[in-house]
Amino acid sequence: MKRTLIFSGQGSQYVGMGKDLCETYTQARDTFAAADDILGYSISSICFDGPADTLKETRYTQPALFVHELAIINTLESNVPFDAVAGHSLGEYSALVAAGVLSFTDALRLVKLRGELMFKAGESQPGTMAAIIGLDDAVVEEICSSLRDGVIVAANFNSPGQVVISGDAVYLRAHLDAFKQAGARMVTELPVSGAFHSPLMKPAQEQLAEAIHATQFYDAVCDVYCNVTGAPERSAAMLRENLIAQLVSPVRWTQTLTSMHANGIDTYMEIGPKNVLQGLVKRTLTGVNISGIDTAAQLALALQ
Repeated sequence: MKRTLIFSGQGSQYVGMGKDLCETYTQARDTFAAADDILGYSISSICFDGPADTLKETRYTQPALFVHELAIINTLESNVPFDAVAGHSLGEYSALVAAGVLSFTDALRLVKLRGELMFKAGESQPGTMAAIIGLDDAVVEEICSSLRDGVIVAANFNSPGQVVISGDAVYLRAHLDAFKQAGARMVTELPVSGAFHSPLMKPAQEQLAEAIHATQFYDAVCDVYCNVTGAPERSAAMLRENLIAQLVSPVRWTQTLTSMHANGIDTYMEIGPKNVLQGLVKRTLTGVNISGIDTAAQLALALQ
């Protein structure tokens, strides 16, 4: 049996996340307390008590998810061995800590900056994202390429038949019918504050790259399947460059899962709130074991 840990991304957050972990496990409580000190504000309060409108702001959502996921990892310690890691967008930072590439402190500082820069980019260049259900990846990419008067790109290849597009808010909304006319079963705009994983994130990428280059990266202790390639990597230098490219590149999650499966991974454990990634595994792979850890009860089962 080969196990991978996969880390949740933005959109999985909910008010109350992490509260029962901290009430049950000292390691989780210590992780949240350390994060509050590093961030300079109480991410604990935002996670536990909200309000929801604050938690869903990108500048708070990203640290919230990261801290929740590391609270679980720090509590698991070495009790649940794994052979590989991957994270969906923001989750890649958690994956890099789990793989020994980044320290908790350094990764949280990068996550804080990333969230702030993406929030600002969304304010200065209004963008949005939409889920396209029921079209092949190639068809979605072809439609995006044909719309050349504005920014629309494929941003997340989540599972077969599920692609998220990203771009200029006005232009994207005006051209959603193109995907419906091509046969999409569903086209739904997502409640996001910017055009993530698109060229509109370029200003954020430039500032984030400076911080990433100034941060110590180590070679990974296990395979890290990267968003930008869907392929495994261990080199500190390559993981650094992939993390910089990630902000303006599509998340190749379908390719990540199929690559893991081809390399013999048959057990997929989602770390983080809710079960979005577990659903994507079910829609992409067959004959695999799928589980997740979000709550104290689920963590207790994993520790048995």
